[in-house]
Amino acid sequence: MKHHKTAPQDIVPLGQKLAFGSGHLANQLFPAALGVFMVVLVMSLGMNPVLAGLLGALPRLLDALTDPIMGFISDNTKSKWGRRKPYILIGSVISGVAYMIMWQLNPEDSEMYNFFYFLIVSLFFYIGYTVFATPLIGLGYEMTPDYNERTRLMAVSQFMGQMAWVIAPWFWVLIYDQSLFESAPEGAKIMAIWVGGLCMVLGILPALFNKEMEVDKSKLKNLSRSELAANTKEFIRGIILTVKNKQFMKLCGATFFIFNGFQTIAQFSFFIIVYYLFQGDTVAAGTWPAWFGTVSALATMFLVIPVVTKISVKIGKRRAFIVATLLSIVGYILKWWGFDPGNPWLMFMPIPFLSFGIGGLFTLMMSMTADVCDLDELNNGERREGMFGAVYWWMVKLGTALAMLTSGVVLQLVGFDESITVQSADTLTNLRLADIIIPIVAALIAIILVWRYNITEERAHEIKEALVTRRAEIAIEDENNRKQAS
Repeated sequence: MKHHKTAPQDIVPLGQKLAFGSGHLANQLFPAALGVFMVVLVMSLGMNPVLAGLLGALPRLLDALTDPIMGFISDNTKSKWGRRKPYILIGSVISGVAYMIMWQLNPEDSEMYNFFYFLIVSLFFYIGYTVFATPLIGLGYEMTPDYNERTRLMAVSQFMGQMAWVIAPWFWVLIYDQSLFESAPEGAKIMAIWVGGLCMVLGILPALFNKEMEVDKSKLKNLSRSELAANTKEFIRGIILTVKNKQFMKLCGATFFIFNGFQTIAQFSFFIIVYYLFQGDTVAAGTWPAWFGTVSALATMFLVIPVVTKISVKIGKRRAFIVATLLSIVGYILKWWGFDPGNPWLMFMPIPFLSFGIGGLFTLMMSMTADVCDLDELNNGERREGMFGAVYWWMVKLGTALAMLTSGVVLQLVGFDESITVQSADTLTNLRLADIIIPIVAALIAIILVWRYNITEERAHEIKEALVTRRAEIAIEDENNRKQAS
């Protein structure tokens, strides 16, 4: 495979990478914390798992619908602060404050009161989250035009984002620590304020310190009310062009299956540790669930991301993705022997393999999507990172909504009963099988989808050179037109 050296002007400075990574830490801390906090709804507020699943699913459907709209707005915003950064700033504030308010739940209120309170506030949270996250993703796609530097940038952002998954499992320990809080709902109230505030601060940093790509503003759409009809037409055209990009849709499909296979069973490890390894004794389970999540995230940070980044340079992003996904399948299979009531330490055995699934996914997929954005500009003459980021995460969030709902349904189907401490042997066996089979099937489908993805390093370099030539020609033509007009 032929490799191209990264030009000095295409290298993103470390400070820029860290600022962008801080935004991704906030971007991942929100869902990581939600995954832990949602346990409180079932275990401490006595909410039916299906209702809790709906609370995870319904707001994300709205979130998924607003993503493409936000992508279009971000792509076409004309301001002295840029196309992305104003929204990153505003969105981080809205989502941070809404997260704090969302968890002010009381056990003395009825199940349906808590359900609708959480549902309504979470709608505001997800709107703010879209305003923040969609431009942030688009910003990352345009920070460098280099094939391998994109992977390095995404590796740093994912490394920092994984810190969320190191921290988040310990929220469960803190929330249920009776020496700190009177009850778990009280713990969730206070911890939500800290989490929302931290995410707000981290989310603002990219808006303050990152640089955006300069674009020809004359090609941007006018976002005024008078142009609503024309913009609606352009918005629909943009979505059609995006989804007609076959290489991009392969990436979306692969992400949909891997991430949402993972999301469906994300809470199952917690339940398996508590109810299978420790027979429902949360005191005996202690910090084991937290350590499982933390070690998984640390393995992703210090093993998976560096290895995947290195091998993607050697063998290409597509092949690196397939290798990483196959390794994750090995990890899921090892879970059957890893969860052993006689030896809890064995739960850490599958982690080095498991971590290649999500760790390899986003490091590579975000880099590959940036390559697709260049291909789109070559084919259609426009920069539409926001729209590509929005459609990509629309697929993720739509799948996540389905995964959250599916997770609750699977718990019901395996016979999980939130009102009892000791689950039946059949329930736990079926839960463990679901914990293994669901993500493996999803991973195999993802490999099939990416098998014919064809933007190699050589092809990406050819696209880059063609764009440089075209932009130079357009600049010369515009200059000649200005001279003739004067």
